[in-house]
Amino acid sequence: AWYVPCLASLETLQELCRKENLTCKSIGITNRSLKSYEVEYLCDYKVEEGKAYYLVKWKGWPESSNTWEPRKHLNCPLLIQNFLKDKNEYLSRRRESKAMKVRNHVKTLKPAISDYIVKKAKQRIALQRWKEELNRKKNHKAMILVENTVDLEGPPLDFYYINEYKPAPGINVLNGITTGCECADCPAEKCCPKEAGFILAYNKRKKLKIQPGLPIYECNSYCRCGPDCLNRIVQKGTPYSLCIFRTNNGRGWGVKTLQKIKTNSFVMEYVGEVITSEEAERRGQLYDNQGNTYLFDLDYDSDEFTVDAARYGNVSHFVNHSCDPNLQVFNVFIDNLDLRLPRIALFSTRTIKAGEELTFDYQMKGSIDLTSDSAEGLSPSKKRIRTVCKCGAVCCRGYLN
Repeated sequence: AWYVPCLASLETLQELCRKENLTCKSIGITNRSLKSYEVEYLCDYKVEEGKAYYLVKWKGWPESSNTWEPRKHLNCPLLIQNFLKDKNEYLSRRRESKAMKVRNHVKTLKPAISDYIVKKAKQRIALQRWKEELNRKKNHKAMILVENTVDLEGPPLDFYYINEYKPAPGINVLNGITTGCECADCPAEKCCPKEAGFILAYNKRKKLKIQPGLPIYECNSYCRCGPDCLNRIVQKGTPYSLCIFRTNNGRGWGVKTLQKIKTNSFVMEYVGEVITSEEAERRGQLYDNQGNTYLFDLDYDSDEFTVDAARYGNVSHFVNHSCDPNLQVFNVFIDNLDLRLPRIALFSTRTIKAGEELTFDYQMKGSIDLTSDSAEGLSPSKKRIRTVCKCGAVCCRGYLN
């Protein structure tokens, strides 16, 4: 048996059912609810004969079913609050002083204002659905919030949330490891990092203690130690609630933390499609023209593979570049010891306050000793067109590459 997933939203399916007078229990349309009415958002406002009316979009009903309802019939204070907030926001941005105009004793909103209010209402609903989708798909306990107080941009149309690498055909990101450490209390003499020839990456407070450029070897699924092991950090996912927000200086979406993050703390992984470097070169030419920077070379040991987070990724997809970043890149090995395919982890370089934007250097300056000759080869993004940097740092280099 096979099936094709439906791309229509729940509301669209409900609208079709009501239009055709059909019931479908799986999407919440029963004989009892077929004619039920719930306010989805408010579209317009007018005053007639001293009474205030709102144009109502009913949830699960097409826009052709919108009706004018007197204020006293509406029990949706939050939606009314959002309506007034959006109206005032529109007026403040355009420096208009009057919200209404009077014609024949009828007060109405200007069409441009009501149009803006409807767009904001639809955006608010779309972003709420996106937030719910992100939190359903994530595999960590911390929450993901979404916020746009800047423009009318909604969720990205061609982005799919994943929690781990999505390998292209023929690429194996798990090398079939079948052994782990026998430590009763990590670290011990034969713990995972020591077996690989390196020191344990974390201190007793589970904070990073190694220098940039050194790899992290965490205990794997075959190790004797339990989930509270000192050497299991990256594999647990981000412990901080984060917010994907719209930046106000033309950098698109960004990510900010909703909690204080201490120095040398794990923040998130950088995940996406794992592709060959040849395929990355092909995609890079397309991304150059779009001004995108999502290609991250896995060049810890060689330059065979690249992570492309353009269509598939997690919150890190939205983290912006800065020439003075607060996140640092580290290569991590857990259930795959193939040096060509490390996992990419982002750790804090300093204390990050709640509400502060998270950034990392797309050129990874400082991750290892770079010379002017080697810097280009170790850049996480293969780009041929120079992209202007808008990070605003005092030490800004002027370009992302």
